[in-house]
Amino acid sequence: MTTLDTLAAAAPTRLDPIQLFLDADIVVQLVMLGLILASIWVWTIIVSFSLRMKTLRRRTRKYEEDFWQAENFDRFMSERGNKDVPSARVAQAAVGEWRKSTKGEIRDREGLRSRIATAMESQVALEADDIAERLNFLATVGAVAPFVGLFGTVWGIMNSFFQIGAQESSSLAVVAPGISEALFATAIGLFAAIPAVIAYNRFSHSVERFEAGLHRFSDRLYATFSRQLEQR
Repeated sequence: MTTLDTLAAAAPTRLDPIQLFLDADIVVQLVMLGLILASIWVWTIIVSFSLRMKTLRRRTRKYEEDFWQAENFDRFMSERGNKDVPSARVAQAAVGEWRKSTKGEIRDREGLRSRIATAMESQVALEADDIAERLNFLATVGAVAPFVGLFGTVWGIMNSFFQIGAQESSSLAVVAPGISEALFATAIGLFAAIPAVIAYNRFSHSVERFEAGLHRFSDRLYATFSRQLEQR
């Protein structure tokens, strides 16, 4: 049996990701490990954010339905001042400004309307920022992970060329393992980046829709306070 026949018989019949990782250069291993950790964190954010948005939608919808059915907003908010619901915090901001501005004689009605609108607008923006806080990591991984994987690939290919020079042989048996390990780094980078990009786009749209719902709630509440102000 020739040397080529021996190598062919010893060659693996399928890719083994674990063996590729173990056989890779230490730099490529560090790149792979970093990308794997990033991918785990990406999926953690995807699962937790999905569950959080589902809970927020359900609580917000229930709170707003009960809020508009209440005959007295002050009593309702005293009884149901739920701090875990974004709509409740928006309503609290508006009611708080209303109470402070109506303790005495109302001299500037338009100014009061403007302050109530500003208070609710600021709270809506804070709620949207709080919900979308961890989405920045998804955007970062989606943008950076392919290039980090590419760095591992370039380093691995450089190492393969070094082996060619060291062994004075350009046969596939010499360079193929190193190239396979290098390309595996790019594959892991894409594995981390693709879900991150898809999830970021999807979740950003969800946050925008939720923010729009808060704006509708605040507009309706603004109209209610405006009518009450006209009656004073």
